[in-house]
Amino acid sequence: MAKRTGRRCLPLPSNRLGLYLALRHWCSPGQRLLMSPLSADEILFLVLAAGLRPVIAPLSADDGNIDAGAVDLDAVDAVLTTNLYGLPDRVRAFTGKILIEDVAHAMETSVHGRPLGTFGVAGVFSLSKHAGAGSGGVIAVERLEDLRTLERDRDRLLQPGAFRKEVHSVLTSVGRHTALRLNMVRPALRAMRAFGMEEEREGYRIAPRPADLVRALEYAPQLPAFDSWVQADLHDYRARRGHLSSWYQSRRLRTLPRQRSRRIAGVSALAALPTVAPAVHRHLDQPLFRVPLLVSGRDEAIAELERHGVATGYLYDPPYDSYLPGFTSPSPEPEIARWWGRHVLPVDPLYAHRALPVVERLVPAVPPPHPQVSPVLPSPTIFDIA
Repeated sequence: MAKRTGRRCLPLPSNRLGLYLALRHWCSPGQRLLMSPLSADEILFLVLAAGLRPVIAPLSADDGNIDAGAVDLDAVDAVLTTNLYGLPDRVRAFTGKILIEDVAHAMETSVHGRPLGTFGVAGVFSLSKHAGAGSGGVIAVERLEDLRTLERDRDRLLQPGAFRKEVHSVLTSVGRHTALRLNMVRPALRAMRAFGMEEEREGYRIAPRPADLVRALEYAPQLPAFDSWVQADLHDYRARRGHLSSWYQSRRLRTLPRQRSRRIAGVSALAALPTVAPAVHRHLDQPLFRVPLLVSGRDEAIAELERHGVATGYLYDPPYDSYLPGFTSPSPEPEIARWWGRHVLPVDPLYAHRALPVVERLVPAVPPPHPQVSPVLPSPTIFDIA
């Protein structure tokens, strides 16, 4: 990772721990953080845990990322990008702000030949997405002083690891890859659900428990009070890892060059569909993590894809300001985010050949209504109430 980014890199048990460390290191409690409304549940809770005020950005219908031309950067202190499904945020538009890049979906994405994760003060990568290692993260920074401080902060937050849990994590990851390779996704998903291996959710989001969250906010910017939300689907997200995990993560990272041409071929095949998000056409040379399609009848399509050996994940519906109203400063233009959240179907380009018989029959989603900009009025949040 250091070779790819040209930066100093710190290994972590998870991407989410790295994001918290970066938010705490470069931002101060009470500052306003501009962020996308569509990302993983735990990211919003990490922002709250760091004591920051989430300012939900308007979204671009083109790529599902922050619409940089529609935000008032003077009204925020820092920016957290998402790079949804590997499509790059407009990182150069945020010059002059504290920029933290969440590169979980974009380990392999470059902008004008420069890797994402090298534009901001920190880039935080996941080893469980592109590399499929089941766990692990990396934070890449420019300055040695920052690296040393982040390392001390990481070590203070790490919990003791357990070898049996490491073995379980590695074997679970191996099992997933085996099920995909042997086209056994459907029985594997049935087994996971039968054994309660999937986190309970309300629709596509974990239960927010607002009353508990209000009490947890009293302890921000301390992370432990937010563990019950942040640990979703990765309960040992801040557990110390041993040699087995390091060996497995390194082994999985070495598979990326071999996968690159397959990913790009899959991106190209899926880009030919009328349902593909427009921005994909501008990134046909990028080995995207997922290719976002915008379809009608998404839930039916997900069930049909499972029958064809393709699992669908990474759905972020509803947007944050609908998911946790009162805990965020809502977007002034929420309709596009709601439309993306409701209609996006992310497809793994590595398995485009399995998905195409299903997705090539799908009907494009009806375009979103023209954004109606809300009057610029102060919106009450839980911070104002407190």
